[in-house]
Amino acid sequence: MFRTALRNVLAHKARLLMTVLAVMLGVAFVSGTLVFADTLSNAFRNQSAKSYDNVAVSITSYADPDDAKEEPGLSRKTLDKIAAVDGVDAAYGRVEGFAGVADPDGKLIGVGWSNKGSNFAPGKDGKDTAYTFTDGSGPVKDDQIALDKESATKGEYQVGDRVRVATNGPVKEYTLSGVFTTEDGAVNAGGSLVLFDTAVAQKQYLKPGYFESATVTGAPGADDAKILDAVKPLLPKSAEAKTGQALADEQAEQIEQGMSSLKQVLLGFAGIALFVGIFLISNTFTMLVAQRTKEIALMRAVGASRKQITRSVLAEAAVVGLVASVIGFVLGIGLAMGLRSGMAAFEMKIPDGPLVLSATPVLAAIGVGVLITMFAAWLPGRRAAKIPPVAAMSSVHAIATTKSLVVRNSIGAAITALGAAGIVAGASAGGESGRMSIGAGAFFALIGVIILIPLLSRPVIALVRPLLVGPFGVAGKLAGQNAVRNPRRTGATASALAIGLTLVTGLSVLGITVGTAIDKMTTDNIKADYMVSMANGGDLDQSALTALEKAKGVSAVSPQQSVYFQLGDEDFVSASAVTPGDIEQVLNVDVVSGNIDSLAAGRIAVAEKTAKSNGWKPGDSIPVTFNDEKKGKLEVGAVFKDSEFLSPVLVDTKVVNPHEVQPYIQQIFVKVDGGQSAANEKALINALGDNPAIKVMDQQDIRNEFGGAINTLLNIMYGLLAMALIIAVLGVVNTLAMSVFERQQEIGMLRAIGLDRRRVKRMVRLEAVVISVFGAVVGIGLGSFLGWAIGETIAEQIPGYRLVLPWDRIGIFLVLAGLVGVLAALWPARNAARLNMLNAIKTE
Repeated sequence: MFRTALRNVLAHKARLLMTVLAVMLGVAFVSGTLVFADTLSNAFRNQSAKSYDNVAVSITSYADPDDAKEEPGLSRKTLDKIAAVDGVDAAYGRVEGFAGVADPDGKLIGVGWSNKGSNFAPGKDGKDTAYTFTDGSGPVKDDQIALDKESATKGEYQVGDRVRVATNGPVKEYTLSGVFTTEDGAVNAGGSLVLFDTAVAQKQYLKPGYFESATVTGAPGADDAKILDAVKPLLPKSAEAKTGQALADEQAEQIEQGMSSLKQVLLGFAGIALFVGIFLISNTFTMLVAQRTKEIALMRAVGASRKQITRSVLAEAAVVGLVASVIGFVLGIGLAMGLRSGMAAFEMKIPDGPLVLSATPVLAAIGVGVLITMFAAWLPGRRAAKIPPVAAMSSVHAIATTKSLVVRNSIGAAITALGAAGIVAGASAGGESGRMSIGAGAFFALIGVIILIPLLSRPVIALVRPLLVGPFGVAGKLAGQNAVRNPRRTGATASALAIGLTLVTGLSVLGITVGTAIDKMTTDNIKADYMVSMANGGDLDQSALTALEKAKGVSAVSPQQSVYFQLGDEDFVSASAVTPGDIEQVLNVDVVSGNIDSLAAGRIAVAEKTAKSNGWKPGDSIPVTFNDEKKGKLEVGAVFKDSEFLSPVLVDTKVVNPHEVQPYIQQIFVKVDGGQSAANEKALINALGDNPAIKVMDQQDIRNEFGGAINTLLNIMYGLLAMALIIAVLGVVNTLAMSVFERQQEIGMLRAIGLDRRRVKRMVRLEAVVISVFGAVVGIGLGSFLGWAIGETIAEQIPGYRLVLPWDRIGIFLVLAGLVGVLAALWPARNAARLNMLNAIKTE
C-alpha cells in the first residue's frame, strides 16, 4: 500500500502543491521561531558570560541616597579595603545614570531608556578593564568624556571634538578624549554610553566619594569563592556581593526566561497558521478521495480492506508532510536569519554570534509537519475507507447523506451555544476569571461555527446572489450556484479565512475601543498645549521647570512632581506637587467641593474616593509626616473628582520642596499664548537649552504617547497573523483549482453552448469572491463578538470605556477579502478558460 500511496502522490503532485505550501509555511514559522530564539539566546548568553569574564566578585549597593542615617553607597575607603584582600588584583567603583548625546541633526542617539552615563575607573596601569579604547584614552579631567564607538560614528564625533552631553540637568559641553568598545548591556541594546571622570560622575549621579557598585578582579589563580567570603564582612548592610560566575548564570537564566516568553508568543501564532492549514489539507484530501472514487472502489473489490485504504491515504499525507517539512525547515532557517537582519535594520541591536541549529527545531519541524498533515488527512481517509466496492460501477461521487448533515448541524449548534454561553458569562463576570471563561468559550464557539459553516453558507450566499446576477448575468448566476453546490467544501475553504479574520477583527475591535477611550481620556483631561518629559522616562531637573517658567509667551506652567508623605492614619500616600493657579489651566481639575485656589494658601486638594474613604472634607485639618520625617498639619481646601492624570492628593510645590532632597518631576505641562505652533514649540526647546534628552510634545504627541502603543501592538499582531491569512488564501486557490479540475466536463459543456472564455473566467473569479467574502463575514461577526466580550472584562479599569466598532477597518477587511478572492482565482480561472471543449466534454 505504501507503493500505491507513493504512486498517488507522484500522480497528483500538482494538486498537492497548495498542501505542500501550507504545511511548508506553517513549519517554517515553527522552525524559524525555534532557530531564531536559540540563536538569540545563545548570543545574549555568550555576551553576558563575556561581560563577566574578568569579574571575580560584583558588589551592588542598595542604600537610599536620600537617607541621612546611612552612607549613600560604597565609599572609597571600603574599596581600598577590598583591594587589599588576598587574591584581589583591583577593585573598580562604578556610578551610573542617564546621559545622552545628539546626532548631527540634534536628535538623541539611541533610545532614551538605554542611554547611560558612567565613570571611567582606571587601574594601576591607567586602563579600565571594562572598556577597550580604539582611539584616544579615558577621561581624566572634569571637562572630558569618552563615547562608545557606535554612538561616536552616528554622531560623527572624533577625538578632540566638543560634544554636548544631555543629562537630567542642563546640557553641558565636554571634550571627547576617547572612543571605546564594550560589552555593556546598554550599548548592546542599541543605546549609548558616555564615560565621565569619576569625580564628575559621582557628583552627577550620587555623592562625591561614593559608588553605587564595584567590580573586583582576581589575581591569576585566585579562587573567586574565597575572595567573596573575604569581601562580604567588609561591606555595609545595604550592599550585596556575588561572584561574576553567579551573576553570569543569573543573567543566562533571565535571558532563557525572556526567550521562552518570546518563543511561546511566536509559536502561538505559528499554531494558528497550522490550524488554518488543517482545513486546506483536509479539503485537498477530501477532493482527491472524491476524484478517485472508482479507483478506491476497485481496490476494495480486489481485496483491499478498509484499514488498508485508510493507511494508504495517511501514507500519502505522511509523504507530503515529510517533503513539506524539509522544505519548511530550510525556509525557517532563512526566516530566522531574516528576523535577525530585520531587528538590526530597526536599530534593535543584538550581539554577534553564529546561527544555532540544534536537534529540537529539526525534530519539531518534521514532527509538526508530518503529524499535522496526517491528522488533517485522517477524516478524508476514513471516508475513503467507507466507499463500497459497488461504487466502481458508477462515476457519481459520494455525497453527504441527509442524516450525516443533520447530525453535523446538531453537534455544531450545541457546541456553538456552549461557547457563546461561556463568552457571555465571562463578559458578565469580568476580571481575570472572566477572560479565562471567554477564552474557553471562544475556542468552543469557533469550533462550533466551523462545524456549522456549511449550513450557514446557503442563506448567507443567497443574500448576495441577486447582486451577482444583475451586473454579471449568467456568469454571476453560475458563480452563486457553484459556491453552494458543495457546502462542506465551501465551508472548509471559508473557515480558514474566518479563523484569521476572527482574530484580526477581535484584536481590532478591542484595540480601537481601548485606544479611543485612552484618547478621549487624554483630550478630556489635558488642557495644556505642551507636555515636557525626559526621553528615558526619568525625572526632570528643577532647572527645566525654572527655565519654562521664565520662557517668553508661557501663560501657565505646572509640574507633576511625585511626592510621598504620611497623611492621617493612611500609610504613605501618592501626591502631586503642583503650581497653584496654573494646574487648573493645564489639567482638568473637576472640583466637587471647596476651592482649588486654596492650594496657594498651603492647603491640599483630595480626590473624591480618597476623601470618602477617610471621611475628609474641606476645612478638615490632617496630621502629616513628610519625607524627611518632619511632622505638621495640612488643611483640606478642596475635593475633586478622581482622574487618571492626577494623584489622590494635590499640594503646592512650596509646601513640600523644603522636605525633599531633590524634587522628582515626571512631567511639566505648559500652556502658551497663541496655542500650539511651530514657533512656540521652538521657543520652548530653546528655553530648555536645546536638550536632546528632553521631549516637548504637543497635544497630538501626547495622545500618541498614551495611546500610540495600542496601534503599534495591533500592527505587530496583524504581522504575526499574516501567515495564517496567506495559508487561507492558498486554501481558496486550492479549492478553486481542484474544483475546476472536477468540473472539466461541465465547463466544456458551458463553453459548447456559448459561454465564452471571458465569462468562464468571470464565473470562477466571482465564485472565489463569494467564498472569500462569506468567510470574512463569519470571521468579522465572531471577532466583533469576542472583542466586545473581552472589552467588558476591562471596562471598569478604563474610564469612559465604550464599545467602538471600527467600521472603516471592517470595510477594508471585506474589500481585502474580495481582492483575495480575485487574486486567488487568477490561476484557476485561466486554466478553466483554456480547457479544450472536446477534451473536457469527454472527461469522466
